Amino acid sequence: MKVLIIPDVHLKPGMFRRASELMKQIKADRAVCLMDIADDWRRQYDLDLYIRTYDAATAFAEEYPDTLWCYGNHDVCYLWNQRETGYSKIAPWTVCEKLRILRESLPDEGQLAYLHRIDNVLFSHGGLADEFVRQYIPEEDCDDTDKVLERINGFGYEEMWQDLSPIWYRPRYYEGKMYKSGELLQVVGHTPVEGIVREGNLISCDVFSTYSSGEPIGTQEFPLIDTETWDCRGIR
Repeated sequence: MKVLIIPDVHLKPGMFRRASELMKQIKADRAVCLMDIADDWRRQYDLDLYIRTYDAATAFAEEYPDTLWCYGNHDVCYLWNQRETGYSKIAPWTVCEKLRILRESLPDEGQLAYLHRIDNVLFSHGGLADEFVRQYIPEEDCDDTDKVLERINGFGYEEMWQDLSPIWYRPRYYEGKMYKSGELLQVVGHTPVEGIVREGNLISCDVFSTYSSGEPIGTQEFPLIDTETWDCRGIR
C-alpha cells in the first residue's frame, strides 16, 4: 500500500491542501497524519490560524475518510490542560472543540489514536519504545502487536504524559530499542530533522517545523511509503 505521510503540522493549513493535491497526483492509497496540528512560534494569539488549520484538517478527513490520525503532544496538551512550548492561553476551548469535530467526522473514531499499524509499519507521533511496552503491557501480551496497540490507544494522561510514551519519545536521541525493531518499521515525527531520515527500521520525518525565526528547518517534503516493501521517498 502506498501511504502519504503528513508530518507535524504546527499551524500550517496549506499542508493539507498540498497533501490533497499529492493524493490525486500520485494516487496514494491512504494518508496518515502525525498531527501536532496546534501551536507554532509566536502564533499563540492568532486564534484564526488555529481555526483555519483544524478546519483544513477536517476538510482533508472528509475528502479522504480512511486517513489515520496520530495524536501529538501539542494536541493532547489542550485536552489534558498541560502547558507546552507555544501553548496558547486563548485557544484551549477552540482546540478541544475542533478535535471533537475532527474525531466525529471520521467513519471510525478509532482512526484518531496514538498509534496505527498498516501491514508491518507502525505510525505514531514520537515512536513506540520497547521499554514503554514492557512497562505497561502484561508480559504475556507484549509480543502481540495488535493487543499492544489496542491497550496503549486506551491510555490517558497518567501513562502518556512522559518521555517514553509514543507522543513524547525521541528515538534519535534516547538510548534503548524500538518495539519489535527487527520486525516493524516505525514512522515518526516530533523531532525536527533537516531531511527525511531512515535509520534502520525507523523513519523520522518532522521536516516542516521551523526555527523560532520562522525559517524552515527541513526540506518540507511529504514522505511516501510503501508499507509492503518499506521503500520511502519524499515528494513536494
